[in-house]
Amino acid sequence: MSPHTEALRDQACLIVHGPDQPGLVAAVTALIARNTGNIVTLDQYSDNPVGGAFFQRVVFHRPDLAAAIPEIEADLEKTLTPYGMQWALTDQSIPKRMAVLASTSDHCLLELLWRHRRGELPVTIPMVISNHTNTAEDVRSFGIPFFHVHSQGPDKSEAEAKILELLKGNVDFVVLARYMQIISEDFLDAVGVPVINIHHSFLPAFIGAAPYRKAKERGVKLIGATSHYVTKDLDEGPIIEQDVARVNHSMTAADLQARGAYVERAVLSRAVQWHAEDRVIQHGNHTIVFS
Repeated sequence: MSPHTEALRDQACLIVHGPDQPGLVAAVTALIARNTGNIVTLDQYSDNPVGGAFFQRVVFHRPDLAAAIPEIEADLEKTLTPYGMQWALTDQSIPKRMAVLASTSDHCLLELLWRHRRGELPVTIPMVISNHTNTAEDVRSFGIPFFHVHSQGPDKSEAEAKILELLKGNVDFVVLARYMQIISEDFLDAVGVPVINIHHSFLPAFIGAAPYRKAKERGVKLIGATSHYVTKDLDEGPIIEQDVARVNHSMTAADLQARGAYVERAVLSRAVQWHAEDRVIQHGNHTIVFS
């Protein structure tokens, strides 16, 4: 067990969301107390106290948590169902399994692998899958399995089927670390776990090839990056994190791209960490992030 995992032993995270109404906070805290839990952190948000939605993240410590989870879950079902609330309880000492899909650009991929090796991301990485082989040796140097799945042409069904075969039952979420392939709706339905993407924040202004060259030609003063959950609507899923960096007239298109890569690495790493720590609640097409 890693030092990070050891520090989270017997620590649970409870996510609650649903229609806002009186008594919710009292009901949740009383439930934790009667299950001999001690609250470590509690964050909550209501988008409207009259008829709005309520969101809560509670981290609590409970001795012998693993053995107690079924009893706590039964109490949650009994207590929160009358309120019409949705909830999820996780043991924080069990890291989520994260698969990474990548193409030729390696900056986001290597950033995730490096942060994982340093213990900064509470995940395991059972595999990296790429439609190219240029990152294979780098990935394997981190002790992580690398799989090449060729994908070319408009029909991606065969490649997606092979990727699904690798992922099925082995991962809790997937990260597209500059994976330059369009993910089909059928793939998203079949994979059954959240998929997180990263892209530059020029969309839709400079869509398509060579966005940094186009940005240079237009004299942009800010560049940025967006990380979001993937939905059937390309690049329109709920946003997890964004950031920007200032640029100026003296910078070349290559300079802009290098600055953009720096922002992309930071934004994706934060989004992955917050997701892995159960800090993100999806609500419609946006997110509540207890960062």
